[in-house]
This record gives sequence, structure tokens and C-alpha cells, in this order.
Amino acid sequence: MMTERKASVTRKTGETDVEVVVDLDGSGRGRIQSGIAFLDHMLMLFAKHGLFDLEVRCRGDLEVDGHHSVEDIGICLGTALDRALGDRQGLVRFAHAYCPMDEALARVVVDLSGRSFLVFKAEARREQVGGLDTELVEEFWKAVSTHGRFNLHVELLYGRNAHHIFEAVFKAAARAFNLATRTDPRVQGVPSTKGVI
Repeated sequence: MMTERKASVTRKTGETDVEVVVDLDGSGRGRIQSGIAFLDHMLMLFAKHGLFDLEVRCRGDLEVDGHHSVEDIGICLGTALDRALGDRQGLVRFAHAYCPMDEALARVVVDLSGRSFLVFKAEARREQVGGLDTELVEEFWKAVSTHGRFNLHVELLYGRNAHHIFEAVFKAAARAFNLATRTDPRVQGVPSTKGVI
């Protein structure tokens, strides 16, 4: 019998106050209040297309810039994903997804290996979109993969419009996570020849 795959994480520092709640077996509901409109939009996409229920609340020092908020949300989301995955028994583990958004096409590959590593090749020409510094998208996924303990490879195959580029990235990430976090009754224990993840 499958246990609940949910987790709640809070993080309070001198720079941010963050709470993230994730349910891997949700229906795609999101309640997002990061203080950064474009990040809210991207996290809603992540929940919707990954079929995760996701709540994010952040009060951060946006008068400085968005860096602390984006990074700390990533830390909390990664930690919540790691906790929700539990001992990772029965997981599919590996998955990839391609997602287009108009002229942009992104590929995301994930391995829920217990080892964190990020390869990020999705640059935008614009420095900011919707209140989010575009360089912070990589910082976000770095924090998520580090604290989620998984390999993540993000690649923009082509695209011009910054909004479309990052929308394709977040949708592809959502689809890849949806597949990788599924369980397969044929998988006995953890999906590794080592016997541990």
C-alpha cells in the first residue's frame, strides 16, 4: 500500500520567510505567492503539468532583488520533493520530457539518483521577464536539484522569446518529474543495483 507522498518545508532567515507544501500524487492545483509574478506563473505551470499539488508562500527582501527569494524557494521545493519521495522505493527514477512553447523547444532529463547535479543550457537574451531576473532561473533549478538530491539536465534546443523559453523549461521539467516520481509495481526496493539511493 502506497504511503502519502507529501511534505511541508519552512525556512526563515534574515532575508526570507518561505513555506512550501508539495503532494506528488495531487491533481495539479497550485497556490503560489512568491512576490515575483513571473515565478508565480512558472510554479503554477510546474504544478499543473506535473500533476503535483503545490503551495508556495514567500515573503522576501525584494527591495534588494529577487535572488534570496528565488534561491530559498528552490531550497524549500527541493527539500520538500526529497522528503515526499521518502526512501524512493519503487520509483521509475529516470525520465525525460520535451515541451514546446511557440518557437521555443526545451528538453529536461531527470534522474532521482540521490546525487545532485545540474546541467543548465537555457539562456535568454533578455535580462528580466515579468519581474524575474532571467539568470535566477538557473539558480532556482540549482537549489531544487541540490536539495532534492537528483540529477537534472535542462536544455533549450531553440527559442528566442524569454517568456516562451522558460515556460517550455518549466513545463518540460513538470512532465519529466511527473514521470520519474511515478511508482512501478515491478520495481522491487530502490531502483539501483547498489541497493540504496
